[in-house]
Amino acid sequence: MDLRNKIAIVTGASSGLGVSFSSKLIEKGVKVYGLARRLSKLQEIQSHLGDQFIPVEMDITLHEKIDQWVDSTFSEDHLPQILINNAGLGYFGNIEDLTIEEWNRMIQTNLNGVFYITRKTVPLMKLDEETSHILNIASVAGLIGNPQISGYNATKFGLRGFSEALFKELRYDKIKVTTLFPGSIATHFFDNAGGVDTHSNMLQPDDVANTLIHLLETPDNFLINEITMRPLNPKNPDEI
Repeated sequence: MDLRNKIAIVTGASSGLGVSFSSKLIEKGVKVYGLARRLSKLQEIQSHLGDQFIPVEMDITLHEKIDQWVDSTFSEDHLPQILINNAGLGYFGNIEDLTIEEWNRMIQTNLNGVFYITRKTVPLMKLDEETSHILNIASVAGLIGNPQISGYNATKFGLRGFSEALFKELRYDKIKVTTLFPGSIATHFFDNAGGVDTHSNMLQPDDVANTLIHLLETPDNFLINEITMRPLNPKNPDEI
């Protein structure tokens, strides 16, 4: 895909990977609709990235709000070619300590939110004569289960299944679907992880974003439907 003058939707755009994704896309000439709940943070990001970044205050777990925004923003003359389902959260702990609220929030954000915006974006992508691309940001937790992240595992395993089915469903409509499975990334994601501190040996958001750009720029009839990324040495250098 030639990224110049393309239109992208990025969820979870107010921090971490979402900011890096938006920045790298804009460098390539893409207009980015950045979705997140914190409008003030999105506006701050716009002040750095410029008018190619369009802040959209949105809670992706509210499907009626998603429907209204998509219907009022896009048309046959203004189609999104890129959807990056990046918004996600995790709560870690033993199963008996995981609350119903925490479980439901993970399901709502990591699975339902992806479904809500994807179901509205796909019909628009089908109208486009050129190739479109949906990228779902999962985790290595979608490939292997581990203690104390059972709820997060469930959502990311679910996202993998959703993505694989979707890639097979949409491939003949010139819509690519790629799932990214990164290991630990140095972002605020670990704020809920119970004492896990970020460090320099974790994956860096800009490096993951550069990989995403590579995926988008592959030839139109070339698909990488899954990609796993890990730190070579995941240990905290201050503790070695």
